[in-house]
Amino acid sequence: MAEQAERRRSDARRNETALLDAAAALFVTSGVEAPVRDIAARAGVGLGTVYRHFPTRADLVVAVYRHQVDACAEAGPVCLEEAASPYAALVEWIDMFADLLVTKHGLAAALTSDSARFDTLHDYFLDRLLPVCTALLDAAVAAGEVRHDIPAYALMRGVGNLCIGAEGDERYDARRLVRLLLAGLRER
Repeated sequence: MAEQAERRRSDARRNETALLDAAAALFVTSGVEAPVRDIAARAGVGLGTVYRHFPTRADLVVAVYRHQVDACAEAGPVCLEEAASPYAALVEWIDMFADLLVTKHGLAAALTSDSARFDTLHDYFLDRLLPVCTALLDAAVAAGEVRHDIPAYALMRGVGNLCIGAEGDERYDARRLVRLLLAGLRER
């Protein structure tokens, strides 16, 4: 009996992850108004499964946003462990962070009408990602690879400002400008 319940919980977690990944992919290509049936089909589940996990579209948007933030946060320590240097880890992570900002901007915009929910998500975003950026930046400073006078919050804010409006304008390459910003951090 316990084994069967654990298998159901495992299936539920797998379905939820599949739904979040499918919704995230469709939100990038079709916006946050992508049909729920398309999300279900892409995840390989029925409509009932979608609504069981996410009763409203807002619940789904919030969950996708949090899922993407969590993935970015979890990537930081991996970058630091696997990269050739702390600076390389910082650059790799900032690339992921910029991708999050560029591709998920519509998610945040969709939630601004519900200011309480949006404020909570913004706090979640900072609570999860600021410590990661701080750790990466501190490691690069300690290695003598970057200047010491730029706080992580300012770096994240700068990257965020460079990424605003990047989606849908092929003349604007936010990632290139982010790379220039990171090059400017180098200790000379």
